[in-house]
Parts: sequence; C-alpha cells; structure tokens
Amino acid sequence: MKHGQSMLARVSAAAVLVTAPVATLHAQGLGSPNAPAEIRIMANEAFASTWQTQLVPEFNKRFPNVKVVIDGVPYAELLPKMMLDAINADPEYDVLVIDDPWVPQLAAIGALADLKNKDVAAITSADYDWADFNAAPLAAGEWKGMQYAVPVRSNMLLMFYNRTLYKKAGVPEPTPKLTWNEFFTQAKTLVQDTNGDGKEDAWAVDTYFVRDSLTPTIWQAILNSNGGKLLDQSGAPAFNNEVGAKALDMHKDLAKYGPPGVLGHGYSEALQAFRQGKVAVMFNWGSVYKATAIDANSTTLKEDEVGIQVMPVGTDRAGTHRGVWNAGISSKTENLAASWAFLQWLSSKEGEKINASLLGSFPARKSTLGSKPDEKWLEPVYRTLQQSYELAAEGEMWRIRSPKSNAAQQVLADEVARAIAGQVSSKEALQAAATRIKSTLK
Repeated sequence: MKHGQSMLARVSAAAVLVTAPVATLHAQGLGSPNAPAEIRIMANEAFASTWQTQLVPEFNKRFPNVKVVIDGVPYAELLPKMMLDAINADPEYDVLVIDDPWVPQLAAIGALADLKNKDVAAITSADYDWADFNAAPLAAGEWKGMQYAVPVRSNMLLMFYNRTLYKKAGVPEPTPKLTWNEFFTQAKTLVQDTNGDGKEDAWAVDTYFVRDSLTPTIWQAILNSNGGKLLDQSGAPAFNNEVGAKALDMHKDLAKYGPPGVLGHGYSEALQAFRQGKVAVMFNWGSVYKATAIDANSTTLKEDEVGIQVMPVGTDRAGTHRGVWNAGISSKTENLAASWAFLQWLSSKEGEKINASLLGSFPARKSTLGSKPDEKWLEPVYRTLQQSYELAAEGEMWRIRSPKSNAAQQVLADEVARAIAGQVSSKEALQAAATRIKSTLK
C-alpha cells in the first residue's frame, strides 16, 4: 500500500460515496477509467481463485474502476502471514479474509479497522442494514464491542444424510427433533449389507476423528446440545465435568458405526465416504452441500438422495457449531473507500445472493435466508441455516474467543485425539485440557 493523504481526509472525500456520479468517484477513492483504484486481499487458497474469477467480475459491474487482486494462501500459513503483514509499517494487504477464531488475535494487535466507527460509517450505504445480519455470524467479527469484520462466507456444522441408505435399512429419515439417543439406536441398523453378499458395505456415520484442530468441534457440538460450555462467565474452562466427559464419550462412540479405518478420518475422508454412498450420515460443514448433492463432477449422489439438517438433539437443544469466514479492513489501509465498497457489496443482500448462487457460499442475513433463492437446491439449506444460526446464538456454539484462541484450540485437538485413540479416558483428557487451557489463556 502507498501512503498518501490522511485517512480522515480520504474518508471526508468519500462521504458521498453512495450518491455520487461516476465521474467524481476517482476523487472518492473508487478510481476512474484511466486511473483505477486497486485493493489487495489475502484469503484462503481454497476459495481465493473462485472469488477472483467469479465474484470480482460481478462486483466490477457496480464498481468498474476498482481493481481487486485476491491472493490465495494455504490455510496453515494464513494466520501467520496475516500477523506478519499487519505489523509491517506499510502492509501489502488492504483486506484480510479471516477464519472465525482469529478476529480477537488480529484485533488485539491493532491490525483491523472498526467497521462501525464514524469514518467508515460516513461511507456506509444507507441500506446496508446491520440489523439484518443473524447475530451468530455477525458476532464472529466482533471483539470487545467493536465490529472488526463482516461475514462473507458463513458456515455451520450440520448433519448430512443419505436417503437411499436410510430407506434400504428401513430406518425413518431423521428430522430436526432426532435425539442423540435415537441416533445411536438407529446407527446399529444403518450399518448394513446393501448388495446381499453377506458383507457389510455401508456404515452409519463418518466425521472428524483424527487429530485435527477441527475435530473438537464435533465433541463441542454434542457438549453444547447437552447444555455444556467451553468457558464459564469468568473465562475459566467449564467443560471438564460429567457433561463434557459424556459428550466426548459420545464422540468416541460414533466411531463404532463408521467404516474401516474411521479413526484416521477427518474432513476429506468423511466427505469422500459420504459422496461415494458408503455412509448414511456425515457430520461436516454445510458449505460442502453443493459439491456433495449437486455437482456430478465431485459426487456419485443425486440431489434427491441428500438430506441436510441440524445435528441431533441433546438434553437442551439440537447441535451445531459456527465456522464463519469474515473479512476485515487493515487499520493502515490507504484504500479505505475501495476496500469498504468491496466488503459492503460482498456482504450486502445483493452480494450474498450472487455468492450463494454462483459458489454455494452461505449467507448470513435474515432477509436472504427468508427469501426464495434463485437456485432450488438452496431452499432446504436456507431453512437449516436459519435454524442453526439461532441455535448457535442461543447456545454459544463456537470456539473459544480470545487472542490466544488458536493455542487453546490446539490443546483441545491434542487431548480430544488422545481420548478418541483410547490413550486416556475422556475425563482424564478433559482435565488435562482444562489445566493447559487455563494456563494458556492467562
């Protein structure tokens, strides 16, 4: 980024962004045909390329003189690279696309601009409607009363089920009222021989079991559905109790009804097993729905074979878990107007619909989820998403919110993996995790 006039001067010039004629947009930081504005975005390589090729052209229909360059970075390298760029006196990136638990860490080092401060508010469209966002995904971009990012690729942990395998097993299709106890009873029948050769060739469930930072989210979804929490009101670990241990035992027990080698399965393995019709249920991130039920290039399943809903009900409520990709603006950007124009568009009612239709990305707005989508396959997804957002907000179904969240999540990954592998009991694993996390969060 090149330094020029002060942010206040730039914002003052951009204050009439919404209503200004195109001829004056260059003065407001939105470029001109001969001198386009340019913003650079750092994002996960898993979706950076499709954003560049499919979303940016749609944005440019509205803002033709803003050049958007999106650099994809491997997930494991993304946060460290963001942190390094943020502490640079002249950062390279104007916009950062941030995973759910990273906002506190980046906000704590001053990397992000508050998107509700007076400077940004001056260039925010009157119809942007902050209140239209569901509370759970919007909260992913908050930290200590500040809105540092907006949801641009929301996600929730959901239950996928194969209608064909349920029918062959003679088991009724699951509903949002299905309890965990009922699911485990049915799982015995869902392990079956589908071709009559006397050998089991389809199993009940697949999900995260391997040591991975996202594996604890399965245990946590069960924990939350039974009224448990990760931290108490004082910020101390609150999961090392009977509720937490029972939830982890249930996570372990899922493996009894999984395919051979299931203890080595994570995101990719579970996805492959489900898409190949080998398992009746998959607990995984909802964003894989389009490529699992619609895209014939990546799945053997047909759209009418795949059902989707929230995870089973515990003693308190159904289960889910939040995983939201947020986008924030560098606090040092020299391209505030262009950066906010892109984020406003992407997280607007218009942008959400385009993103969902083209890429299958999940919206965060109540109005979007309550509308009739352009693509028919999104209808059941929208219903499930709205329910899951409400559950997440009610049960605080997300990872630890702290500048040290990554370290805390790694502790949970270590200890949950030990329990699932049978190296220690669930009670022992959670006690060790609580001790380590208490020290980590100090």
